[in-house]
Amino acid sequence: MSAVATAAQPAAPIPSREWAPVAGRRRRVAIETESVLAGVVAGGVTAGTGMLAFGGAEWSLWGGWSVGAFAAIAVVVWGVGAAATGYWRARDLPGQEWRHELGAWKFSLDVATVAAVHAVIGALVTVMVFVLLQRSFEGLVVDPWVGAGASAVASGLAAYWIYLSVTSLTTPKLAALLIVFMSLTVLMSMATSQDPQWWQIHFSQLGTSNDVSSGLFNIALIIAGAFVTTFAMYVFRDLSALVRQGVLAHTWAPRIVAVVFVVMGILLACVGLFPLDVSMLIHNMSAIGMSLTFLALLISAPWVLRGMPKRFFLFCDGAIVVLLGGALLFEPIGYWNLTAFELIAFSTIFGWISVFIRFINALSVQHADDGADGGYSV
Repeated sequence: MSAVATAAQPAAPIPSREWAPVAGRRRRVAIETESVLAGVVAGGVTAGTGMLAFGGAEWSLWGGWSVGAFAAIAVVVWGVGAAATGYWRARDLPGQEWRHELGAWKFSLDVATVAAVHAVIGALVTVMVFVLLQRSFEGLVVDPWVGAGASAVASGLAAYWIYLSVTSLTTPKLAALLIVFMSLTVLMSMATSQDPQWWQIHFSQLGTSNDVSSGLFNIALIIAGAFVTTFAMYVFRDLSALVRQGVLAHTWAPRIVAVVFVVMGILLACVGLFPLDVSMLIHNMSAIGMSLTFLALLISAPWVLRGMPKRFFLFCDGAIVVLLGGALLFEPIGYWNLTAFELIAFSTIFGWISVFIRFINALSVQHADDGADGGYSV
């Protein structure tokens, strides 16, 4: 009788590891649909407003008020909207639930910086494309239909890409976005600077011209500084996971590293908030403070991040040698000027961040795989 009763009982619920991937796949399909919808809406509205903006005249692809300028503005507007919406909705995706626990101000800063970085990258790429097209077709002008259509394509593709990007953010992708963002903005500022001799002084000279180029440079530093503070939350989460897995020796290591990143982010933002022509003292103190904070992290890494592979610490030692060697080649040797040293320091800092994140990600994947193998042994 008991055997019959047992057989008649309803089937046990499907284990979470069987149905969770199905739910995740459905959510991913929904994200793809939402991304296409974001691109279609952005393109459609941009096309309509473009027809009104361009009127009945013919417009160049780039130069002053042009098709490219209108498209870049549309990319910024729709990029921010798509990024904020997609990033907010992605909180329920697997692996992103932890963002529900963020305080209101942290979450707001997180969304704002992620949206700003994506929108600026999209706008700069748009400008580059239209500048290249204008240079390739010298003297070309287009009617309102073509201008509106080109702007619609630019904003639609940007909204589609941005929505997809923000819904699948990881710490390595954030590091890559930070590097791409800084590289594009600095190169654009260098290429459009009204002072052709800026490089004979230092990088900070780019932010003192009081034109579009200097504005872009300073705003980029402010956004990048805020983005680094957001980045610190992801680093803290990933390092905390390594502590729980027994990789890192010190439980306080994630908080120390996160605080260092926050300090670096604040100082980087201050470099943009206070250009040389606004406050030389605060500007220099912020720039020097950021470099010293990073150097302190490198020197203390073997102790703070005990448990990381020895090859990672060899890389840290190499970064220290590059920074100190570059400083010596500037003063007292005088082999190159301050601009060259700042370029070396910039490349070293963001290159180290990228490698650091890759190591953390590799260790997390390795220990996750080890745990999966051990958990399903028969």
